[in-house]
Amino acid sequence: MQAPLLATLDGSLVDVAHPIVRADDLGVVRGDGVFDATLVRLGADAAPHVRDRQSHLDRLERSAAILQLPAPDRAGFERAIDALVAAWDFAAHPEALIRLVLTRGPESGGDPTAFALMAPLAASAVREREQGVAITLLGRGHDGDEVAAMPWLLPGAKSLSYSINMAAKRHAVQHGFDDVVFVAPSGALLEGPTSTLVIDRGGRLLTPKQDGILASITLEQLMRDAPRELQVAFASLTPDDLRAADGAWLLSSGRLLAAVTSVDGEPLPRSPLDAELRRVLDV
Repeated sequence: MQAPLLATLDGSLVDVAHPIVRADDLGVVRGDGVFDATLVRLGADAAPHVRDRQSHLDRLERSAAILQLPAPDRAGFERAIDALVAAWDFAAHPEALIRLVLTRGPESGGDPTAFALMAPLAASAVREREQGVAITLLGRGHDGDEVAAMPWLLPGAKSLSYSINMAAKRHAVQHGFDDVVFVAPSGALLEGPTSTLVIDRGGRLLTPKQDGILASITLEQLMRDAPRELQVAFASLTPDDLRAADGAWLLSSGRLLAAVTSVDGEPLPRSPLDAELRRVLDV
């Protein structure tokens, strides 16, 4: 497997084993920073395409503002992206993920730390895109509207504080599942640790209300590009809505679209709309 590529914001490539983050960087010691990630792959014209590049940079800026970080050097991240894409071996790895990272910098003060990292898309992401995912429902301690009213919980930010999300996914895998959808104390469905839920209910596409939920760029693409009959509506959804659905998917920037095959061991049908959603999202 190709080693990850690392670029700094001046467009220079750096050996990924070369240290560029201080040991007292607040992104390391406290998870005090933000990131975003986007898929890069060869298009029909045989040229590499960074999916929704500007949208991901926009979301990085929004996340930084929520954490009261300095505004990202957008031009610098553009240079880093260009350098990574130019150096990538797409013949060996036609799909890759670029992560854009911005931390608050050293605890003792100083400039923020910023870089971009490119790595092959995980084989598990490709497999789940093709074969679907078995999910489990796990509780999350706050309702979405409660989180939205608590700015100190960083609603809407894609922060480096991802330990809970990753712990949820590990818990799922340890119990024989592929992924998770969180459920609020009220019983409302929320989001996955790294994904957004969409369900098919009688031919209508529904997704949980966005209160306290990270805005999904893949969902935005689906809502923007889908024909009128496939427009997605926000709704208050419960586990019973999911279990009774005609199909469901998890949407994310790397995996793009993964059909939900079961919920806590109960099989879920493949939606008749699956092929059309894959066409819209260019899966």
